[in-house]
Amino acid sequence: MAAAIPKKIMETTNKAMGISPEDAKITKSYIFVAFMALLIGGFLGLIQGLNRAGLLELPSWLNYYQVLTAHGLLLILVLTAFFTIGYFYASLSHTLGGLLPKVRRIAWVGFWLKMVGFVLAVIPILMNEASVMYTFYPPMAAHPVFYLGLVFIVLGVWACCIGSFIQVANWRKNNKGQHVPILAYFATGVFVLLFFALIPVAIEVLVMILPWTLGWVETINVMVARTLFWAFGHTLVNIWYLTAVSAWYVVVPKIIGGRRWSDLLTRVVIIALVVMNITGGFHHQIIDPGINELVKFMHVFMSLAIGFPSLMTAFALFAVFERTARRKGGKGLIGWWKKMPWGDVRFLAPFIAMVAFIPAGAGGIAQSTNQLDQVVHNTMWIVGHFHLTLGMTVVMTFFGISYWLVPYISKRVLTPQINKLGVIQTWIWTVGMIFMAGAMHWVGLLGSPRRTSYTTYGDHATALGWDPYLMCLAVGGTLLIIGVILQVYAVINMMFFAPKGETEFPIAEEEDNATKTPYWTERWGIWIVVMLIVVAMAYVIPLTEFIVNAPPGSPPYKTW
Repeated sequence: MAAAIPKKIMETTNKAMGISPEDAKITKSYIFVAFMALLIGGFLGLIQGLNRAGLLELPSWLNYYQVLTAHGLLLILVLTAFFTIGYFYASLSHTLGGLLPKVRRIAWVGFWLKMVGFVLAVIPILMNEASVMYTFYPPMAAHPVFYLGLVFIVLGVWACCIGSFIQVANWRKNNKGQHVPILAYFATGVFVLLFFALIPVAIEVLVMILPWTLGWVETINVMVARTLFWAFGHTLVNIWYLTAVSAWYVVVPKIIGGRRWSDLLTRVVIIALVVMNITGGFHHQIIDPGINELVKFMHVFMSLAIGFPSLMTAFALFAVFERTARRKGGKGLIGWWKKMPWGDVRFLAPFIAMVAFIPAGAGGIAQSTNQLDQVVHNTMWIVGHFHLTLGMTVVMTFFGISYWLVPYISKRVLTPQINKLGVIQTWIWTVGMIFMAGAMHWVGLLGSPRRTSYTTYGDHATALGWDPYLMCLAVGGTLLIIGVILQVYAVINMMFFAPKGETEFPIAEEEDNATKTPYWTERWGIWIVVMLIVVAMAYVIPLTEFIVNAPPGSPPYKTW
């Protein structure tokens, strides 16, 4: 009991005075790297878009697939990983009374491990020795240093996961019988998923690919490698989604002057996403041969089952919007929408992100259906879907978070000018993504392949028919790079140049008449066991089949 009293004092002080300089420096470093990755990756994306539209011919020293690989690495791994970790470490600091000194050290170890890893991965890409794209599918083989970099990245993320677990365990020890604060609960779910999702890709890279590229073994089992990658890759997509959802549930209601719908529903959604997430990877391999149909059906079911917590989220959030607006005097079927703070970028950006998830989720359903996926799997449709999910739903939520998180950690304020700039940036980004992702979806339906540079296939009539849509893609990409520049400018301004002041860490309180949250939601040991059982049901049999009745192995190939 005596130990709990100083802890309470620490929490109260932390909430009153804001984040400590030591904790702020951690999050500021992670967020800065994330937005630098956005800036570089955005320009690489523009180069791709202009090349794919036939408007830009790359010089001989720069290969299209180099650009594609670097773009994916920077935006899919660097931007998302650094932002997610920075955001949740700030959340842990704020809600749990400040980070423990050893957790701070672990966060810095993770930071530098990841930085070293990304440098090691980028060097071979720049040397045109690793143009294997983000998925790095065998039998394409990069330089071994590229994979060594991936190992360091995994170790760095694992370090951050362990640090978060130590922080939460310490809080629970000093606050027995209490519920972990909701943002710390979200952080726990995200880091549990990250920790376990990284295991299969670590096995793929460290045990299979590195010995193969070093020449220690002659061939690699391609089916096992692809399966281990998507056990990680499918989960990674939903880790981003869960991170975005945390802001939708907890932060956005506070910004609009409302309250959270239900603490119990929120925690059930987190548990459901954690339990069902890793299983589902085979829906990315739905057209792969050698996988039993019943196993594919199970993975498709688990992928679609994630729709249930998503529907719960949609209900809860739009109920919060309506309740809050009606409290402010909004009336009628449509009129209450006028009470929403559309001029506040902290609300506008995540709201558009939520709306974008409707077509993004529908596209995911199409890709989880065998007959439909046969049509779109190797086309630009997939790229368009990915840009809707990551580029709109996730990244726009990250943008909205940045307009309060960056001033909070920098002890500065969001000025009306930067807020207005953010609103303009949000609409530019939205229009640009509509042009680009919309064109990608449509031209994919017409058969334009993904993962290829521009070609007319000998002026074939079908390929020439793709050109108008690819022009729309280039227009969208141009608007998006304008959005990137504006967003990075806003972040730099809020981090270093905005007026000094205190910014609130917005966390909405629960509704007064909400159902009491039962303590079984805190039994993470149970939910992790359930998750591992589901994962075993989904992967043990097919992986055993791939190993026991292995197809002929493949030597490494350099196809560029």
